[in-house]
Amino acid sequence: MKQQTAKFSLGQVVKHRVHPFRGVVFDVDPEFNNSEEWIENIPEDIRPDRDQPFYHLFAENESSYYVAYVSEQNLLTDDSDEPIGHPDVSEMFGEYVNGQYSLGANLH
Repeated sequence: MKQQTAKFSLGQVVKHRVHPFRGVVFDVDPEFNNSEEWIENIPEDIRPDRDQPFYHLFAENESSYYVAYVSEQNLLTDDSDEPIGHPDVSEMFGEYVNGQYSLGANLH
């Protein structure tokens, strides 16, 4: 089993490589850790490898807020320098500076 190092960190703002949403990382799985049904619902030609970090995001698009589970290969650093409006962000994170949220007081 090869060692996985996450490219993105807790509190970092990222965007999806293909789909129009962005989010803040609130948890990282070193490799796929979701249901078989979840991964089987992704078309095979674009289904991500399981052997890579997967990120839990407080995500947003133009019309809604939600939690997303995204493979590292499908994420990019978000360089918009805009904070995330998801209502749960303030529960977990503190100040937003330069594309990164500080960890909230309850996570230090």
